[in-house]
Amino acid sequence: MSEDSYKFLIAGVGGQGTVLASDILAEVGIRLGYDTKKSDILGLAVRGGSVVSHIQWAPKVHSPVLDEYDVDYLIGFEWLETLRRLSYIKPDGFILANDCRIDPMTVTSGEANYPEKDRMMADFKKAAQHVQTIAGTRTALDLGNVLCFNIVVLGGLSTILGNEPDIWRAVIKERVPAKVADLNLTAYEKGRELIN
Repeated sequence: MSEDSYKFLIAGVGGQGTVLASDILAEVGIRLGYDTKKSDILGLAVRGGSVVSHIQWAPKVHSPVLDEYDVDYLIGFEWLETLRRLSYIKPDGFILANDCRIDPMTVTSGEANYPEKDRMMADFKKAAQHVQTIAGTRTALDLGNVLCFNIVVLGGLSTILGNEPDIWRAVIKERVPAKVADLNLTAYEKGRELIN
């Protein structure tokens, strides 16, 4: 991975705050001095459908959309959505997977089976050199609001990247509603603590 260029893909489900997370990640890149571009791709059913965000930080970004085998950091908000995007990760890339299962309609209706977690983890490890799971959803529930799990995951990502934490804190405080700013800042700190 190039140290002056970062390519991120966030894969989630509608209602998980994927777009908010991509907005925060893009703004952090700008404040770190990168040319930053992003593109959010929403599934047919916004709530419950797939949501994928492409974000790039580089000296010059020409297009926000990333190709297969082009992503440095795959951030998965849900197991199956992470699995579906494995073709995007570079072999020397980093997968950060939230420990969360949300059954799609095909599973709840009995038309399909949800893959076993162990099998998915094995596939992640085949696809990327670095794989880390994070208890984002569990941590957010412990904080009393599952909706801040995306900020927990971003906290973990910020630790992996080694960026200036104060920039992340400032962007989070500006981007989330004022009434939940303190909760989200706590979520960010908890996420940082979850990464060894």
